[in-house]
Amino acid sequence: MQFQIADITHAIQLAVAPVFLLTAIATVINVLSGRLSRVVDRRRVLNGRVAEARDSTLVTDDIEELALLERRGKLIYYAMFFSVLGALLVCLVVATAFLAAMVSFNAGPGVAAFFVLAMTAMIVSLTLFLREVYLVVRARGQHWR
Repeated sequence: MQFQIADITHAIQLAVAPVFLLTAIATVINVLSGRLSRVVDRRRVLNGRVAEARDSTLVTDDIEELALLERRGKLIYYAMFFSVLGALLVCLVVATAFLAAMVSFNAGPGVAAFFVLAMTAMIVSLTLFLREVYLVVRARGQHWR
């Protein structure tokens, strides 16, 4: 099987278009990673304060905040998981589209399925992110320091 440069160029153009979606997903993962880092840092501070505390009121407040941070951390972790899953599925879209163009097989249903799964993973990720933000906003109304 002989390929023409124009065929290869066209295949690359078709396969690379979804790569821009990967940039957006990477940005979401970066935001989630930053939020997770802040949760971990705050947990370290609170664990140290609880270990040294003598006032039971402060300990109770810190333990409540630790519970909130645990919920937030789990939500962020799962949001990151689904974002990475979405990115991997987009990579499969790119690879499948490129291979289909090179080998000449009908990859339409496969590409469509991978794309729908990628979008579903991103919907789940962004929903989890929104839930985590909601927890933060709701906690702001309470007495956290």
